Amino acid sequence: MYNPSPLADRMRPRRLEEFVGQSHLLGESKPLRRAIESGHLHSMILWGPPGTGKTTLARLVASYCQAHFLNISAVFSGVKDIRAAVAQAKKSRTEGRATVLFVDEAHRFNKSQQDAFLPYVEDGTLIFLGATTENPSFELNNALLSRARTYVLKALGYDDIRTIIECALGEERGLGGRDLAMEEGSLDLLVQAADGDGRRALNLLEICADLAESVKGREAVLLQTVRDVAAGGLRRFDKAGDAFYDQISALHKSVRGSDPDAALYWFARMLDGGCDPLYIARRVVRMASEDVGNADPRGLQVAVNAWDVYQRLGSPEGELALAQAVVFLASVPKSNAVYTAFQAAMRDARALGSLEVPMHLRNASTRFMKELGHGRGYRYVYDEPYEKIHEKEGAFAAGERYFPEGMEERRYYRPVEQGLESKIRERLGRLRAINQEVRKANRK
Repeated sequence: MYNPSPLADRMRPRRLEEFVGQSHLLGESKPLRRAIESGHLHSMILWGPPGTGKTTLARLVASYCQAHFLNISAVFSGVKDIRAAVAQAKKSRTEGRATVLFVDEAHRFNKSQQDAFLPYVEDGTLIFLGATTENPSFELNNALLSRARTYVLKALGYDDIRTIIECALGEERGLGGRDLAMEEGSLDLLVQAADGDGRRALNLLEICADLAESVKGREAVLLQTVRDVAAGGLRRFDKAGDAFYDQISALHKSVRGSDPDAALYWFARMLDGGCDPLYIARRVVRMASEDVGNADPRGLQVAVNAWDVYQRLGSPEGELALAQAVVFLASVPKSNAVYTAFQAAMRDARALGSLEVPMHLRNASTRFMKELGHGRGYRYVYDEPYEKIHEKEGAFAAGERYFPEGMEERRYYRPVEQGLESKIRERLGRLRAINQEVRKANRK
């Protein structure tokens, strides 16, 4: 019999035993499973990628607890809809029945809309179940988070997706009545194309089933059909959400960890997901300064050149230049000495107030400034004689002081023993030793 409902809806699990994936939450003896089976309701936030079972789990919670199930979407609903749901919940409560209010895309509600739930969650009028693909700690009010337990759902694994597809092919409520055959390799390709999303897997399967061809008197899904249907599918990548920031974080940390292969993989993942290459180019320049720094100053130039090449050539030619920069930065010596020095200097600049520039360091561009003493006593390093104590170091005013008066000298920049910075470390060490010796001699 023809069923107009989408395959993904028809195959929605009806019992916990049919639920695929999320064993870390729903495995035997896990707290959430025990709570559902025992009918002990509590408000919860379900956070995870699309197609991982958030809506299904909410329905199962209501079903096992014999609660009234209300479903609203934050995309289409407002405070008026929340009030209507609360009114229904109050009516159900007088009849001795609990109400589960499921809010899909909960992060789309603004602060006032989220606040509208709080009194009724607090007094038990309704059990709040929110589903979100965004990090709740960023998108939901602290007051709401404190009243609900957050459960993290994971993208479905290969075996999970395969199980879902095989169940749909075999069960009567799915495609079992059609006795579909799958050409060799087509099932594996479907699993891969689903990219951890159970709903997507079933939607792709349904399209492929509609395009099935007769092979030796039996309907069959051909490998080429799956290729055509799955073509152009992007990997999971939300340009405004956690996947975006997680992947750029993985790219940055792979470069920092000197793993060019992993860095290339995350670079490719971001491009494949539709990320703007110019955004990556900006981040690559940041990596060059933050994590390579003076250990290999060429890194910054390579990064800037790659950015320039992409702006000149665009895709796909310019992407190769970005890949070159990513590999170079991942392969060269690393130093965050400039980054940490800059952070420390900024902290002092904010904390110590507007300390005066010492007179000998002030600009003396006019006669009046000179009369005030600006620049008086300044030692021009190129005029300094090669004294014995620092005969190997020209253009250096031994013992001179450049920090503001009343502020102890700081040592922000601490070069590491990596690449060119090891040479910088060695030279600065010599200069500091010369300064100490000259100042010691001056104090006598």
